[in-house]
Amino acid sequence: MKRFLGPALVAAVLGIAVHAAIIYLAPQFIMDRAYTMLGERGTPVHGFQLSPQMRPDTQSVVRPSPDLAYSGCRFDLSQAPDGLLVRMAAFDGYSSLSFFDAQTNNFLTLRGNGEAQEVTLTNENSPSNKGIILIRRLAPTEEDYMKVAEIAKSDICEVQ
Repeated sequence: MKRFLGPALVAAVLGIAVHAAIIYLAPQFIMDRAYTMLGERGTPVHGFQLSPQMRPDTQSVVRPSPDLAYSGCRFDLSQAPDGLLVRMAAFDGYSSLSFFDAQTNNFLTLRGNGEAQEVTLTNENSPSNKGIILIRRLAPTEEDYMKVAEIAKSDICEVQ
């Protein structure tokens, strides 16, 4: 029985180490992949792009809400020494502006409440240089989505 104690202890320590490494590294891997995939789909760094209306044939993430229109902006503060101006244009229905860091943490969310929202993102108020900014707006119908598409043209994500 004693001869199995050493290998069992090594296996347990190795299992704990692998588990800790996965928990530590997985968020960075996930965000790097999301950042890259958005770029491959044409989302610019420092510019918003409205995604197609969510339907089974257009969804790229598991279970996105079909009632929401999504606009994304990739940011890289190493390319924006004076910060990044982010503005979500006013929208009468539900809207939110969310900021995600390189570890997938949501570090700031603002509700629209019918008014435009504006933030200057800098190294002082962002936990990481790279991340993703997401605007969500309620658009359950094609007509609503077309209204959002027009409004989204006024969204700003640009280097100052």
